[in-house]
Amino acid sequence: MELAILMLTVGSAVVEIKCGSIYRLEEAYTIFLNGEERGTTQKVVTSLFNLSPDRDYLLQLAGEDGSIRGEISFHTKTETAVLNVRDFGASGEGEQDDTVFIQAAIMACPPEGRVVIPPGKYRVTSLFLKSNSNLELEEGAVLIYDGRPGRLPILPGLLSGKEENSFALGSWEGESADMYAALFTGCGAENVNLYGKGEILGGASMEDWWSEENRQSSPHRPRMLFLTHCKHIRVQGLHFSMCPSWCIHPCFCSDLGIYDVEIINPEDSPNTDGINPESCEDVEIAGCHFSLGDDCIAIKSGKGRRAQENPVPGSHIQIRQCFMENGHGGVTIGSEISSGVHHVTVRDCCFRNTDRGLRIKTRRGRGKSCVVDAILFENIYMEQVDTPFVLNCFYFCEPDGRSDYVQTKEALPADERTPNMGELVFRHIYCTDCHIAAAFFYGLPEKKIKSVFMEDVRIRYAKDARPGLPAMMCGVEKMCRKGLFFRNVERLCLKGIDIRGQESEAIDAADVDVIIREVQE
Repeated sequence: MELAILMLTVGSAVVEIKCGSIYRLEEAYTIFLNGEERGTTQKVVTSLFNLSPDRDYLLQLAGEDGSIRGEISFHTKTETAVLNVRDFGASGEGEQDDTVFIQAAIMACPPEGRVVIPPGKYRVTSLFLKSNSNLELEEGAVLIYDGRPGRLPILPGLLSGKEENSFALGSWEGESADMYAALFTGCGAENVNLYGKGEILGGASMEDWWSEENRQSSPHRPRMLFLTHCKHIRVQGLHFSMCPSWCIHPCFCSDLGIYDVEIINPEDSPNTDGINPESCEDVEIAGCHFSLGDDCIAIKSGKGRRAQENPVPGSHIQIRQCFMENGHGGVTIGSEISSGVHHVTVRDCCFRNTDRGLRIKTRRGRGKSCVVDAILFENIYMEQVDTPFVLNCFYFCEPDGRSDYVQTKEALPADERTPNMGELVFRHIYCTDCHIAAAFFYGLPEKKIKSVFMEDVRIRYAKDARPGLPAMMCGVEKMCRKGLFFRNVERLCLKGIDIRGQESEAIDAADVDVIIREVQE
């Protein structure tokens, strides 16, 4: 067993237990810190709280037989001051608006200090993060988002100034747009740790934020955590629920870590994505649990004027040891990816009861900077996933999404509006109880998918498999127990593919230039 420290603050740490398990350990381990027992864990990515600042620790994990299986030493960070929000006037009784009192503590916090929100219920609107600070929600602390229109600040989509120096603040689905401020908002913040065992309740319902009239209204719906142009941000341990829209939305950020976070929303809640890094680089998401109404993780890079004038791709994103369930997609790239996405690795994850597992969606019009390349998915288990693999270059989003230009399957001239799908690798992926299709890849005829490499992939179908559409595009018919479906690919390599129970041939490939296949049926 190997242990690795993923995150350290003044009072917490995140440890990854590397023993071959995915998300959950096969047995419970007892935690010892400096010889003192600190409970048990059965999670591969485990949080440690209630640590002292500026102190050496020896972490040891003991198995059920009492033997020490692994250990690692670490030193917590120093702190300059501790500010309790109760001392600033916050009541924690859930009745008064505690926003200004908590914000006062945040603004008064000296560099490397810590703001503590102790147990209690705190009704708040929007809080703004400050650089070089720690914000801890202790166990039993509950932030209740009082997000009624008229009470929330508005983040303008575009601030005034010279056009070449214009600064987009608010955002909605990849474009600059007015939006309500999130419960936590960071604008240009650096070196911030937001952590703890506390809860964040978004308070959304079908009567307010999720109603038909509010889904596309302007200003647009708020997030729970919105970060723009931030650096060196860490989020740990928090529980989010009932989010008005996307839960965690970092935009134009770098060096971002999100660990051991849980995001829970109803299955029918609209646009309640879990974590959506947009035009971000150096992102690590590990040990998180999602159960919600849309994509669990959606990697994006903008669209429209903002992406054309300032294309910033999403890059160097690592996702591992996560559990995704009850969403539209486990991990999605798109569809707002006009600036491109590259060097993404998703490994050691479990997907359960999602519509799609690994999903890439784009369309004509995203532009020549929309290059998706160097994508790796490996060591993933899926259960009750309708279609495990989807790449759709005809995604019918936006008002013109069903137009002939977007949806025609005839080759059009490749120009500055044409997206480009590069090299994609899928290996060591095991899927049970699939329903619609094992895989559905549909590239553009004028700009084919460059390379799809699949190795050691096992597919089994549900006995009561239900038919459905494998992708959101025009002209595709419902499928059930379909095999591997490929259209418009330059190079397709299939090695060690084990597919059983399909209703037709294992591979349905057309307009594929080169096929290398090793398939068991």
